Amino acid sequence: MNQTDTARKIRDALPESGLFADRAWRVSPEPFPLDKKTVKALEKLGPILYRFQRSADLIYRRSRKGTLPDWISGYLDQGKPESLTAMGLEGKNAEALPRVIRPDLILTEGGYAASELDSVPGGIGLTAWLGQVYSSQLPDRPIVGGPDGMLEGFRSIFSDKGADILVSSESADYRPEMEWLANQLKGDFSVEVAESYRPDQRDIYRFFELFDLPNIKYSSEMAAASASGRIELTSPMKPWLEEKMWSALFWSLPLRDLWRQELRDSNYQRLRQIFPRSWVIDPVELPHQAAIPGLEIQHFNELKNFSQTERELVLKLSGYNEKAWGSRSVTIGHDASTSEWSEAVDEAISSFGTSPYVLQKFHQGKRIQHPWLNEETGQIEMMDGRVRLCPYYFVGAENNDIKLGGALATICPADKKIIHGMSEAILAPCAIS
Repeated sequence: MNQTDTARKIRDALPESGLFADRAWRVSPEPFPLDKKTVKALEKLGPILYRFQRSADLIYRRSRKGTLPDWISGYLDQGKPESLTAMGLEGKNAEALPRVIRPDLILTEGGYAASELDSVPGGIGLTAWLGQVYSSQLPDRPIVGGPDGMLEGFRSIFSDKGADILVSSESADYRPEMEWLANQLKGDFSVEVAESYRPDQRDIYRFFELFDLPNIKYSSEMAAASASGRIELTSPMKPWLEEKMWSALFWSLPLRDLWRQELRDSNYQRLRQIFPRSWVIDPVELPHQAAIPGLEIQHFNELKNFSQTERELVLKLSGYNEKAWGSRSVTIGHDASTSEWSEAVDEAISSFGTSPYVLQKFHQGKRIQHPWLNEETGQIEMMDGRVRLCPYYFVGAENNDIKLGGALATICPADKKIIHGMSEAILAPCAIS
């Protein structure tokens, strides 16, 4: 079978209800190839990221208790109601951690850079479907995680009785993929409306952002049921774990020895290789002899004076904001005009008290070639693109065993600075080359 036929079969296998509301992507006749060394590295990365999240949670809670400096939790609590943070510290919630971990890895010439770490990720159903379809159409291409790795991984994060998947109106675009996922899991899982759902004895998979909590009528009851141990709720209602500023706290000099102690030095050094250098945009005045490490400025206002070549930097909201996901708040310095960059810097500085911003070093994705089906011409064409890899790690409910369920490649045209799902992007599962 030629590539055109393969791509059409993959396209035609799409569920009748779709996988995303009103969204489309480019179909490829090929999975995205990863060499065995890269796949092995991805498999090893999951336990390291789980340890990182566990360490981050411990650092936050120690800061709240006063055994670590209070500025740490002060950063992470900015703009959040105390009632929300209290939910995450109550009873058994205090020890709970996310059971799904998905980093956004930009494929670079030297490896990859983790631009974000998501514990309430979209794409689980999509990646599961892609793994099944490509395994069926191309049985000689071993898909990362196998044809059912995503389904088995998602099932493993709960006990045998399954769970209810709560999707809010804010996250409604992802409802079709979660409904497909629930149907594949043979009746043990169901998709429910988050806004009106009242907890009973069923475990809960939370597929809504915490800034959306005021619209979730029985959110306090959910948190209480989880705190008492009556149900399992994942991801737990811990807003501090959903902040992008952890990359900046990881690079913070006063916390360096603490991270090494909690992570072990080998894991610490590995994360230093993949976490971009980052800073919290804090407008505090520094002493005259001090400078912000890595930027060599005394105030973030001075970012506005950077030349275009010096602006290989990314500004984005840290979290707990409707604009903090889907690249809505992202400004890439060297891609913005001087006035656009200045406005973005001013916005980040003025927002510190309510919605902190993070500044990250920009890592350029390497250019690759990948085939796709041009629906207008009916021909296979090659895209000159850049890649974001999204491996999905699942933490088992029984033994905290961490498995790589699958990996999604988002391939965007090379002229796009932000690599994310768009109509011009190819979405494909990763396979071992």
